[in-house]
Amino acid sequence: MTMLDRMRRHKGWLKWSLALVVLTFVVLYFPDFLNTTTPGLGPSQSQALASVNGTPVTVGTFTRRYAAQMNAYRQAYGGQISEQMLRQLGIDRQILQALIDEEAMVAEAGRQGLLVTDAEVRERILSLPSFQEGGRFIGEQRYRQALQFNNPPYTVSEFEAAIRRELLVAKLEQAVAGWVTVSDAEVDVEYRRRNEKVKVDVVPVTAAAFRSQVTVTDADVSARFDANKEPYRIGERRKFRYALVDVEQVRAGVTVTDADVQDFYTKNIGQYTTPAQVRASHILFQTAGKDEAAVRSQAEAVLAQAKAPGADFAALARQHSEDASNKDLGGDLNYFGRGRMVPEFEAAAFLMKPGDISNLVKTQFGFHIIKLVDTQPDVVRPVTEVREEIADQLRWQKAQTDAESIAKAVASSAKTLADLEKLAGERTLAMQETGFFLTTEPVGNLGMQPELATTVFGLADGAVSTPQRVARGWVIASVTGRQDSYLPQLSEVRDRVREDIITEKAGQMAQQKAAAIAADLRTAKDFAAAVKKAGLEVRSSELVARGAALPEVGTNEAAEKAAFSLPVNGVSEPLNTPTGTAILRVAERSEVTTDAVAAGRDPLRDELVATRRERAFRAYMEKAKAGFTITTDEALFSQVLGPVPAQPSLPLPR
Repeated sequence: MTMLDRMRRHKGWLKWSLALVVLTFVVLYFPDFLNTTTPGLGPSQSQALASVNGTPVTVGTFTRRYAAQMNAYRQAYGGQISEQMLRQLGIDRQILQALIDEEAMVAEAGRQGLLVTDAEVRERILSLPSFQEGGRFIGEQRYRQALQFNNPPYTVSEFEAAIRRELLVAKLEQAVAGWVTVSDAEVDVEYRRRNEKVKVDVVPVTAAAFRSQVTVTDADVSARFDANKEPYRIGERRKFRYALVDVEQVRAGVTVTDADVQDFYTKNIGQYTTPAQVRASHILFQTAGKDEAAVRSQAEAVLAQAKAPGADFAALARQHSEDASNKDLGGDLNYFGRGRMVPEFEAAAFLMKPGDISNLVKTQFGFHIIKLVDTQPDVVRPVTEVREEIADQLRWQKAQTDAESIAKAVASSAKTLADLEKLAGERTLAMQETGFFLTTEPVGNLGMQPELATTVFGLADGAVSTPQRVARGWVIASVTGRQDSYLPQLSEVRDRVREDIITEKAGQMAQQKAAAIAADLRTAKDFAAAVKKAGLEVRSSELVARGAALPEVGTNEAAEKAAFSLPVNGVSEPLNTPTGTAILRVAERSEVTTDAVAAGRDPLRDELVATRRERAFRAYMEKAKAGFTITTDEALFSQVLGPVPAQPSLPLPR
């Protein structure tokens, strides 16, 4: 721990989310649609989505973590992955569960009596690459700015509380699973398993190649359907009419006055203010374990040199200072604001003018000689500079609030569909009707809306729903038609049945073809010629390790097992693949040398130990959580993000 670490003074600590994403959120932009701080607009930031032994996981904690995770995915995958896709995969639920688990870890750490000191927190922050430039801490001003650049901004207290929690959980994990080790023999086996490679010849026998040879009669279709109708059952369907309160339309009519902007600016001036800072250098003479009088005498002698005309303060600091964190920098502490240094040091520095050299300043660390290098006053962005930014934010917030109020007013007065249509007309709301849809299908032009679909499917005939949040605003719905689940007539699903038969028969023909030639390929003197004679082609891989995709096969457990168990020139049995069947031949094998194993042993050991410790820790926490009282507010959770945004699905990137 450096002297600079110990000098930094910390204020009260606030509860926040664990730092599994905290190290990246300082450079993330959090979208406005997740800024739920506006009074009256949906759930409050302070509401508890869940609790662990009475300690809440708040809406604010969840939405910030959710926003950070969404942005991380966008940075990693760009347009290849959408929020809709992630929501359909349950990422929102996973994030909430992670927050619950993290709160449980903190609770367990408290039960174990574990603590994290202020010095440990500061040391961690100073070591983060995000806050370093040229191997040095970027300074208090830029540190605070990095936190303020988030939307909504983060306070220093919130960020440092997150770091404290991260370190606390790390201590718990070390206490619980630090004993886990991995033997040399286990490491060596795993290293060979990961690094041995094979080159494989793949002979694909695809089902698609046989589709044209399949004949399916009407009798075949009828027989298949009559023998097994249930897979073709049509699910329950609904259709409904709805009034849409479109937020964008509401926003177009919102007026924000100069007084509104000024009021917001005045109440949130901190968002537009960079607090005053000073830049100082110092020479420290430590007193711990020393004769204080002797240290003072030494410090006074150096002070006299520092105040002499033409003195080189930086050179004196490099020669005499005992603050290892900055002596090589001439004692430079960079910029810092109030509340970041011990009180005596801060009081002296903020009373000085650039170029001043202090008398000796006594703190708990010893005697300091301070030279003030520069001052920066409070910098406040004028309201004229941020007027449009604030106006846009207020328009959006008011539109959200007004749209919700309109939707609630309509829903509270509409008891029947006729009422809904009348009220929608009075308020010039668009009335639309969906076609019949399943709960798993898009809801008209609203796209995928699982929450809305669930609500509609639960409505009684003639009833009007409560307001339902959708991407465009709010929907108030009334069911206009329902179709119960039923077994269809063959005429409704004839094409599906025929396609199923073709697919099945083509796959069987591919398997038969592969089985017929596999034995010949094992004994063939010229493997390639034998494959060509059979009317097939060879697709060869490069030298690949386990887990790599093979031509025409992809990642296939059975194919991988065959490839790494066969000798060179060995030919596999026919293997089922996503496209049919394939036969493999091992063309080349690259074994792992003893020297390579020795060179890779230590890095792999670290990885294996970390994995095993994580597994042991998770098992421990599952047992610990069984003794906790954990609750989740499912109704509130369904309101926080609203329905899944409508967007065409894209394949997940590999």
